[in-house]
Amino acid sequence: MYKEGPYRTILACAPAMYDEIWTAGKCMYKLEPVLADGGELIIHAPHITTFSVTHRRLIEEVGYHCRDYFLKQWDRFQDKSWGVLAHSTHVHGLGTYEDGVEKPRAA
Repeated sequence: MYKEGPYRTILACAPAMYDEIWTAGKCMYKLEPVLADGGELIIHAPHITTFSVTHRRLIEEVGYHCRDYFLKQWDRFQDKSWGVLAHSTHVHGLGTYEDGVEKPRAA
């Protein structure tokens, strides 16, 4: 189905089989291509209580950021799990990092 343009607000309902943000993050990276710049994507998942049983500590340590945030500070993040960094950028979405300021594409 083709639409005239991107959506300003998207409500994604994470299925029960996604029991962590680690997997429910798919809601963001599957739907971000149809999200308008500055738009908001909401992941509705009242059943989720953790980021990840396996990777929680590392996710809390690095946070959720755009790709450029990590690449422009690579010396700081190069020894972190690249899988966790990839997860972080996929869930955070696109954005920029210039002069110490991160600007996400999504609100």
